[in-house]
Amino acid sequence: MGIECQIKDKIAEIVFDVPPVNAFDSHTWMSLPDIITSTARNEDVNCILIRAEGRGFCGGVDIKEMQAHPERITVLNRGNYLTFKAIRDAEIPVVSAVHKFVIGGGIGICGASDTIIAADDAYFSLPEVDRGAMGGASHLSRMLPLHKVRAAFFTGGNIPAEEAYRLGAVEKVVPRDELEAQARAFCAIIAAKSRKALVIAKEALNGLEPRDVDRGYRWEQGFTLEMYMHEDSQKSRDEFVETGRAAKF
Repeated sequence: MGIECQIKDKIAEIVFDVPPVNAFDSHTWMSLPDIITSTARNEDVNCILIRAEGRGFCGGVDIKEMQAHPERITVLNRGNYLTFKAIRDAEIPVVSAVHKFVIGGGIGICGASDTIIAADDAYFSLPEVDRGAMGGASHLSRMLPLHKVRAAFFTGGNIPAEEAYRLGAVEKVVPRDELEAQARAFCAIIAAKSRKALVIAKEALNGLEPRDVDRGYRWEQGFTLEMYMHEDSQKSRDEFVETGRAAKF
């Protein structure tokens, strides 16, 4: 269990297996950038597939850690930022294959990726407003239109995979039991191409983007820190850990 990486047929699979919900603590987030960057630099790898075992793709950050150790927010912020940046800056294409919940930091991983394959039970959510935090909208904005992002952020609501597909964020929606096979098949098409061509294409496509997602996320993180210093932030985390619900204000 933990974060594992396996390479086969020029495809590297980075697999999350952190029970119970793949919600990562600050140490885990800080370990991910090196895993992603070193894998992308491996000359035997032409495509990276990020997927997960367990109940869902990624539950974001470990709220229990932040409840007990709010002073670790700067370490967590840095781990998030470096992880998402490593995915976007990876020399080769990165594909995320997601199932069930894609929450908080899971949005950052998907938003930084080049392509998303989703199981039919997947949904995307940024519940930060209800967790006493901020962040994630910069990467969700790579996936969805502005007003959809704002509606999701203000309400903390869920965006089903089919809706994300309709809006162009998801490449394809597949039955849950076919997710791994379909994602590997998609990655195999990429992996069969020239690594040099893929590296050049990735750099070119990143340079063509009209906005700097990394700078945007850093802007957001300033507000994350500001929120964490407010008493409402601790109240939100306490309520979520104790009851699983959003606090009332």
